[in-house]
Amino acid sequence: MFLLEWIQERVKKNEYYFSKHGDQERQNDNLTVTEVVAVLLNGIVLEQYADTGRGESCLVAGFTREGNPVHIVCGKRGDWLVVITTYIPQPPKFKTPYERGVK
Repeated sequence: MFLLEWIQERVKKNEYYFSKHGDQERQNDNLTVTEVVAVLLNGIVLEQYADTGRGESCLVAGFTREGNPVHIVCGKRGDWLVVITTYIPQPPKFKTPYERGVK
């Protein structure tokens, strides 16, 4: 289980990194590293995911300074936080940044 405090501590200590996929998705959505960091520091843990073969992960939801919603899926590798992917939540998968839509 991921606690927001652990995520925030890793980010503040610069003990995080982007997976190759996570960085590519960040760039695809024109998100800056600064925006991702801000969401990790100010967002909420929206969902927790069990170990699916690559370890546990969680979904952090938040907003950029401009008010744009961002979702970040994070995992843990040793004592480090890894940004697995980032995306802009949109229908139909999400009704709102905090509420799932059609699966």
